[in-house]
Amino acid sequence: NLHGVRAFGSTFFNFVDYMKGSVRLAALMGLPVIHVFTHDSIGLGEDGPTHQPVEQLATLRATPNVNVVRPADANETALAWKFALSQTDGPCALVLSRQGIPILDPDSVPQDAVEKGAYVLRDATQGEPDVILIGTGAEVATCVGAAERLEAEGLATRVVSMPCWDRFIEAGREYQEQVLPPSVRARVSVEAGGTIGWDRWVGPDGASVGMTGFGASGPASELLEHFGFSPEKVAECAKEIAQRVSGATQT
Repeated sequence: NLHGVRAFGSTFFNFVDYMKGSVRLAALMGLPVIHVFTHDSIGLGEDGPTHQPVEQLATLRATPNVNVVRPADANETALAWKFALSQTDGPCALVLSRQGIPILDPDSVPQDAVEKGAYVLRDATQGEPDVILIGTGAEVATCVGAAERLEAEGLATRVVSMPCWDRFIEAGREYQEQVLPPSVRARVSVEAGGTIGWDRWVGPDGASVGMTGFGASGPASELLEHFGFSPEKVAECAKEIAQRVSGATQT
C-alpha cells in the first residue's frame, strides 16, 4: 500500500493455518490485504480431510479486524470483491467453494448484501415465517431447496443469506431484528464447517447443521449428503425445531 498497490494472495482455505501469523499481523496493523481462500469445505471432495476445512471459519471470525466473507454465488462474489476493494483499514478474507453452485436470482440479491452482512433472500410466501434458515456460501442453495420443501408442507419459511458476520454485527440491532425477528425462535443455521458461534444467530431454541468432526474422501455430492447438507435433511431438522418451539410456546 506504500506504493499504491493492493496486496492479495490465494490458497486452499485449509492452509490458512500455515499463514495465521501474517493474517493476524495484517489485522493488527490495519493493512487492507485481500485473502482469497478456495476449496472451503468438504465440498472439495476426494482430497479428503487433510484438505477439508472445518475449524478455519471460526478461527478467522474470531480474529479482530478481519472481515470474513463467504458468498453464496457469483452475484454475492462480485459484491464481495467490490467490498474487499473498499476496505482501507484491515484485511478481508473471501472464502469460496470448489464445487459448482446454483446462481441465485439477481433480483433477490441487493447491492448492499455484503455491506450489511445478511439479508432476506427468500421470504415466507404467507405472513410471518414459522422457521428461518440461515446459510452461508454453497449451503445457501441448500437452504433454498429445503425452504421449497417446507413451504410445500405448509411451514412458512424464510431463507437468510449471511455472507459476513462481521458486517451484520456492525449493521446494528434494528437491522438484525428485521432480518431475524425475535418473535421467530425456530431457526436453523446451515454451514459446512464447525458450528462454534452460530448460537448467536440461531438463539437458544435453534439448531445448527454443521461439521462435528473431520471430513472424508469421496465425491462431493456423496459427502454433503452423508454429513447432512442436503435439502431433505435440512428440512427435517427445521421441522423438528419448529415443532419443538411450537410445543414449548403452547405449554
